[in-house]
Amino acid sequence: MVVCEAEDVILLVLYIIQDVCILFELIVVFLVFFNTYIFQAGLVFLLIRKFKTTIIITVLYLLLSLGLHVWTMTRKWGDPEKYTWQGGFQVLYVFQRLGSVFYYYYYKRTCLKLGDPRFYQESEWLRREFARVH
Repeated sequence: MVVCEAEDVILLVLYIIQDVCILFELIVVFLVFFNTYIFQAGLVFLLIRKFKTTIIITVLYLLLSLGLHVWTMTRKWGDPEKYTWQGGFQVLYVFQRLGSVFYYYYYKRTCLKLGDPRFYQESEWLRREFARVH
C-alpha cells in the first residue's frame, strides 16, 4: 500500500507543477505587457484588447486543467487501478485536451507578436490608435 501512496503523491506533485507553470506563463505575459511602450504610455486597454483571446483561453485552460486534476486525484487517490472513465470525466478530459491545442497556439502566437518592435517604440500605428481613442 505504501507504493500506491507514493504514486499518488508523485502524481499530485506533477499536477501541481503543471498548474503552477500555466499560472507562471500568464504572469510572464503580463510582465512582458508591462515592459512595452504601449503600457508605459498608458494605453493598457490596447494590449488587453489585442491579446484578450489569449488571456481568456489561458484562464479557461487553467480552470479545465485544475478541474481535471482535482477530479482525477479524488477518484484515484489510494486506488490507482480504479476505473475513472465515466461520462462526465470523459467530457472534461476531451475539453481539456482540445483546450490545450488552442492554449498552446494562442500562447505561442502572443509570444511571437510581443516580439514585434512596434510594441517597444513610438510608431505611426501607436499614434493612430492614440488619436482614435482621444
